[in-house]
Parts: sequence; C-alpha cells; structure tokens
Amino acid sequence: MGEIVGAGLLAHVPTIVLPLEDRLDINEGKEISLVTGLQQLREDVFETLDYDTVVVLDSHWATTVEFVVTAQNRRAGLFTSEELPRGMCRMPYDFPGDPELAQAIASFADKHDTWITPIDDDYLPIYYATLNLWKFLGEGLPDKRWITIGVCQTGDMEDHLRLGRALADGIAATDRKVLVIASGAMSHTFWPLRELRSHEASDPVHIRTPEARDADYERIAWFIQGRHDKVLQTMPDFWKHKPEAKFFHYIMLAGALGEERCTAPARQYGEYENAIGTGQAHLWFDRPQGGWTANA
Repeated sequence: MGEIVGAGLLAHVPTIVLPLEDRLDINEGKEISLVTGLQQLREDVFETLDYDTVVVLDSHWATTVEFVVTAQNRRAGLFTSEELPRGMCRMPYDFPGDPELAQAIASFADKHDTWITPIDDDYLPIYYATLNLWKFLGEGLPDKRWITIGVCQTGDMEDHLRLGRALADGIAATDRKVLVIASGAMSHTFWPLRELRSHEASDPVHIRTPEARDADYERIAWFIQGRHDKVLQTMPDFWKHKPEAKFFHYIMLAGALGEERCTAPARQYGEYENAIGTGQAHLWFDRPQGGWTANA
C-alpha cells in the first residue's frame, strides 16, 4: 500500500533560477532566502527521505474540462518560458515519469465524482511551476520520478478537494512512497509595470497591500500550528487577496492529506518574501507518526 511520506507548499518564483549576480542585484545585494530555503529542503528531505515519486500540483497549468495528470515514461527537453523568456531560457530538464501512478490516480475519478485524464503525449507543455522546483529538488537525483497535475479553471474548491481525495486513493492503491508539492504563491497581485521595478526586492514591505501581507502571515502561522482547518474554513476571506490560482494548488494538497482533519504542522524554509507584489513562502509538512490525520 502506497502512502504520502511528505508534502509541501512551495514557491516557484522565476527569481530563484536567475544567476546569483542578478539575484543580488534585484535584492539589495542579499541572497533571496527562497533560494537557500530550497537548498536546505533538498538536503533535509529530498536527498534523505525514502520516496519514489514526486507529484507536483501546478498552479500555472490550467485545464478546462477535466483534471489532467502527466503519464509519460520520461519528460526531457529544453524549456523557455513564454512569460519570462529572458530569465528562463532553454533550461534543460530530464526526469522519469510514473505512468502507473498516473493511471491509478485517474482510476479513482468516478469514486469522487470528478474527471481525471492521464496524458502521455510527449509534446504536452511543461510549466515553470513544476520545472523550477525540479531544478532545485530533483535535478541530479535520476531515480526519482516526477509527475504533474494541473488546476482546473472551471472547478471550484470542492472540485479541487475531490482531486486531492482521488490523488490519495491512487497513491494508496500502488506501492509508491510519494512526496506531494503544492507549487504556488500565497497572495498574488503584481505591481503595475511602471512601478514594479521599484518593488523587486524580497522584503515583505513590497507586498502589494498591507492587508494581503497580513493575510499571508496569518495563514503561515496557522500552517506552523497545524491548523489546516482554519486555512480551509477562511478561504472566502483569503480569496479577497487573490491567492495564486485561487489557492487551488494547496486545496488539492489538503484534499490528499485529510482536509480539516489534517493537523500536520509546517516547517518553514527561508523567510516569507515578496516577488513584485506577491507573497511567497516554503512550508514543509512532515508525515505525522500514525498518518496525516493521526491527531485529529
């Protein structure tokens, strides 16, 4: 029986893959702690924990009539971002997929009254919400499989919880030990173009509004306390601050971890930081002894 052995809500912002000189230039001569946080997370978890597959819940990949899970045997190529081609240009990637797990996840769609399709097309685009994290956490670990699931732009909170439930069932139906990553930001409103170059530093003073910054801090505190119930119960309040992809990347993760019954506390890697107005943080949830809802 498979299981989720670790999970995270991680930031994928383009600045983390810029050359060091460029990172220091936009951040007042200081390293971005989101970079050192991922480096430490790799050392603590991705290079030491016993796992087979990483599942990325990708806030940049928006499907329309169903959820899609990647099912290729291998994904390899060069990636240039259509959004930021100057900063993410011809980035090489090469990693094994997990068709068996993808098929298992999709097989639980009917049970949870949703739609999930595994796609093995080699020409299926890849997004930097997956790739930037693989560059830090997966590159150089050739035996670890990576697959991705997108958000569904026509789905609501309940639909994304159902995807998470199917994900957990699909993992349990296999022999896989899995790490699940919700890849995306917290509050997510950019500064206007003519202003944003004055707000590139990572100091949270540059978050687009004080109210959004406070909302992010509140949820980070809840995550550290293991209060997933509070995060889920207050989603209508958080939506006022426009979290990335309506926070559906995290909501899918919550569905896989037991939703409001999950009490796993977060360990934060790096600081809470700004990215041209948006709120970014790395939060990692270790599997509690006895399971994700052991203390509920």
